[in-house]
Amino acid sequence: MEFGGGGRDAGASSAAVRSLRSLSDANQRKFAAPCGACEGKGTYACRLCRGSATIEWSPLYDPVFVNPCLCPTCDGTRVQRCLNCLGKGYA
Repeated sequence: MEFGGGGRDAGASSAAVRSLRSLSDANQRKFAAPCGACEGKGTYACRLCRGSATIEWSPLYDPVFVNPCLCPTCDGTRVQRCLNCLGKGYA
């Protein structure tokens, strides 16, 4: 005895939802205006490290011991995802 309707219908409907979502994203990308913050790229130079991939950090604000550390915002990639368009490139 099976309860709940069946898993086959749920799999088919989730595939349909995925295909409709991808079609909708393609139409938005095609007709939407590019993001003004990132100029349509989806990313911009990291604002914390200013594109250097490292920051200078001192645990006790001691100017004698300053350690270069990997930037926590971009993880060393030197770019960060645009927060205006969430990395899509269009608003």
